[in-house]
Amino acid sequence: MARVVELISYPIKGCAGVPVAETLLTEAGPAHDRSFMVVTEDGVFRSQRRDPRLALIRPEVGEGGARLTLRAPGVGELSIDVDRKSAAGRVELFGSPYRGIDQGPAVAAWLSEVLGAPSRLVCVPPDHDRVTDGWTPGTSGYADSSPVHLLSVATLDALNERLTAAGDRPLPMDRFRPNIVVSGWDEPHREDRVRRMVVGDAELAYAKLAIRCAVTMVDQRGGAKAGPEPLRTLARYRRAAAGGVAFGTKFSVVRSGKLAVGDEVAVGEWGESDL
Repeated sequence: MARVVELISYPIKGCAGVPVAETLLTEAGPAHDRSFMVVTEDGVFRSQRRDPRLALIRPEVGEGGARLTLRAPGVGELSIDVDRKSAAGRVELFGSPYRGIDQGPAVAAWLSEVLGAPSRLVCVPPDHDRVTDGWTPGTSGYADSSPVHLLSVATLDALNERLTAAGDRPLPMDRFRPNIVVSGWDEPHREDRVRRMVVGDAELAYAKLAIRCAVTMVDQRGGAKAGPEPLRTLARYRRAAAGGVAFGTKFSVVRSGKLAVGDEVAVGEWGESDL
């Protein structure tokens, strides 16, 4: 029987994940997931691809989303009241225009110190209406694409067997930044074939395979690049027909609801892998 063994939210795109015991899975993913984003002074999103120190920033959302606290080594702690009422300005994510509400100069100065480059923090405005692509379209905040990324323990174990056989160190789950980690499937990449499933009170539908990028080569605990793995090894056996290497699966939320660590994963429909 497959069950949820980890739930992780990423309140600020590119920053450290926040493990939770339970969450409300909204249409845009786990509560507060990627509802904030670090941008340049020109409004272009920052990513661990170029700013790996984002991984050192540990956010905490409190008071029902009204308060945000940030922590990072050597810089200390900063707490702000979240502004969701000011006028939204233009921001850019993968070349596409969106809107974001700037969170003010104090957090901008704090982020600029951590990252060593001028930065601002924006949050998703109330009228954000982004639609994501895939087999089942969905919506998300500032996530790369679909709102939920699921990865199984069996899939990571299979990769780590290849890495250790080649004399490399096994990699932790956080290299892949999933929202839901599932244990209990007896074969790797079984998540590739899930088309619809119920987890807790929520229902999810398949969107697409998760195509991996250079973020997987960032040590999430050290905030520094540590490549070339896992991309070098994944390229040997996980090349996707549409390009890139696939590892894990993206889902859209078709019914919101609560879910918790320990919940059963009940698959209602299977299909063939798109690899």
